[in-house]
Amino acid sequence: MKIAKILLGVIVAAGMVGCGNSELESRITKLEGKVAALEGKGGVARANPTAQPIAVNNPTPAAATPATKPEGPLPAIQFEEKLHDFGTIKDGDVVEHVFSFVNNGEAPLIISDAKATCGCTVPEWPKTPIAVGEAGQIKVRFNSKNKPGVQTKTVTLTTNTWPTTQRVQIKANVVKEGQ
Repeated sequence: MKIAKILLGVIVAAGMVGCGNSELESRITKLEGKVAALEGKGGVARANPTAQPIAVNNPTPAAATPATKPEGPLPAIQFEEKLHDFGTIKDGDVVEHVFSFVNNGEAPLIISDAKATCGCTVPEWPKTPIAVGEAGQIKVRFNSKNKPGVQTKTVTLTTNTWPTTQRVQIKANVVKEGQ
């Protein structure tokens, strides 16, 4: 899991440096998928799959990052949609979208964090537990200033569901004034 955390840190750092690069965004999305696969399987990605894993001194207890699904009742988050396309917008527009969801699990849902792939995208999420059967919302604001072309931004939620991360995305085609 330490490798997954390091990989996630690299993804965030790369996203902050190159917010407008659509190729970079595509790479980030692929890496996020790999991180999610690692989190779900509890595995370790290695360049050489036949190589033995390297022992790492991990101060985080294994119970804090379970490799298998925890037992007992769990919350489950179900979104009405996980991708919103704003269509074509003007450079400099600030747009928002609300992703609605329901906790259709068996325990209260806690969203402990929400991070975007770029500083131009800001998520807002409920800080209090969402009861079973209750609805909630994630508001995502995107500032398109100096972000020409097709932009896809991902917001990664850290939750007490299984798997522990959930993702929503926004997309927009940003054009300069007069184009």
